[in-house]
Amino acid sequence: MLELRNVTAGYGAFTALWDVTLAVERGEAVAVVGPNGAGKTTLLRVISGVIAPRGGDFVFEDAPLGGRPAHEIVAHGIAHVPEGRRLFPALTVTENLKMGAFLRSARKDFRDSLERVYALFPVLAERHRQRAGSLSGGEQQMLAVGRALMSRPRLILFDEPSMGLAPVMVLRLFDLIRRVREEGYTILIVEQNVRQVLKLVDRAYLLEVGRVKMHGRAAELSEQDFVRKAYVGL
Repeated sequence: MLELRNVTAGYGAFTALWDVTLAVERGEAVAVVGPNGAGKTTLLRVISGVIAPRGGDFVFEDAPLGGRPAHEIVAHGIAHVPEGRRLFPALTVTENLKMGAFLRSARKDFRDSLERVYALFPVLAERHRQRAGSLSGGEQQMLAVGRALMSRPRLILFDEPSMGLAPVMVLRLFDLIRRVREEGYTILIVEQNVRQVLKLVDRAYLLEVGRVKMHGRAAELSEQDFVRKAYVGL
């Protein structure tokens, strides 16, 4: 479904990714883990069109998308839940969800999409007239996910979704993402909570200093001694 081949990317004179090769199959949940500064967020920004790759190939459902602008990436079926949520705090819950349905193809199915999001996250339906900035951290994360779903994507990118949440909310968040996956969406998630994310996904890539150091089944990675000591805290 998604394939990156030898992708290099960065900012100005700084290179954040070096020859990264990665694949996500339809229906999979795949994680990218690693320390701060490894290039994880840059990887998602390349996929979502926020920054253009300097080299390599990026293909989604057989369509080459490397260097395409972000709105074209969304139109091809990729939605990005960014780090820090990036909501419009002065707008209501419903108005934020409308922003996620800006594509013409999504606008015509707006009511159906809205009902699906409210069915998945009933608390958003209860707070549909409330301003996004007044929601709790967990509710804001639900809203960010819901906004991504409004574009009717086939692949959802999650960038550090548990960041800034209380421990009890982190567990609820991963349950939320599990429910999203059960709805049939393919997921690529960047997450520093390695212990929890490896329980959620099928496969994982370990990214260090902009390079893929290891990849494989999530259960196999979680049993690697250096992964357990460095990232899982065991």
